[in-house]
Amino acid sequence: MLELIDVHVTATDEKGTVAVLPGINLTLEDNRIYVMTGPNGGGKTSIAKTMMGIYRPSQGKILLDGTDITAKTITERARLGIGYAFQQPPRFKGIKVKDLLTIAAGYEDKNFQCELLYDVGLCAQDYLEREINSSFSGGELKRIEIASLLARKLKVAVFDEPEAGIDLWSFQKLTETFAGLHEKYNGTLVIISHQERILRLADRVILVSGGRISEITTPEKFLAEMEKIVPDCLCRADCIKGEMANAECDR
Repeated sequence: MLELIDVHVTATDEKGTVAVLPGINLTLEDNRIYVMTGPNGGGKTSIAKTMMGIYRPSQGKILLDGTDITAKTITERARLGIGYAFQQPPRFKGIKVKDLLTIAAGYEDKNFQCELLYDVGLCAQDYLEREINSSFSGGELKRIEIASLLARKLKVAVFDEPEAGIDLWSFQKLTETFAGLHEKYNGTLVIISHQERILRLADRVILVSGGRISEITTPEKFLAEMEKIVPDCLCRADCIKGEMANAECDR
């Protein structure tokens, strides 16, 4: 269980100190899928980076299984079982897929690596010996990154807009991957997304706006509320159906 208790995060600019997160309270239970959604700039990524230790709270506590990890570094949190996948996965020049999975797991086991790639929809024979470079598509990189997180057997895995920059076919495979992971692997998944297909995978939807959590609800209730809003803008509705929920209305 991961808990954020009255967590405040601030930043300093030329105008002084600015509140990024003005007091977050959130409990993530074990073996659940949470999808965090809301307007752009609302604080979703800031919450995720605070969980990982990229952002440090100025006030409040973060507990993992009851242990205070507020002062823990990114590396220390990673060792405790928290992982973070960025919107744009890195490409490692000179490193093969098998090397990345070995580093992630802490040991080399080809059978385990084959199983990981199978679970994310990739054929091990086609990928283990390939260097992670510009020849990989966005969808391939996302799935390899997911495999590297699975290799670590995380307690909490955070994915920041995993659908960003990938084509529709890859997005469909990505949603299938998340659904399969939830059935096979223990651990909590936190996915930042606007996409309906990913929202439907959630046990709970966390709505974030203005640096605060405005609501935690079921995907059914959230999508039903969205149906009341979306029809007012037909072009927006078409964008959502076309898996382009980030598109803005032009009317």
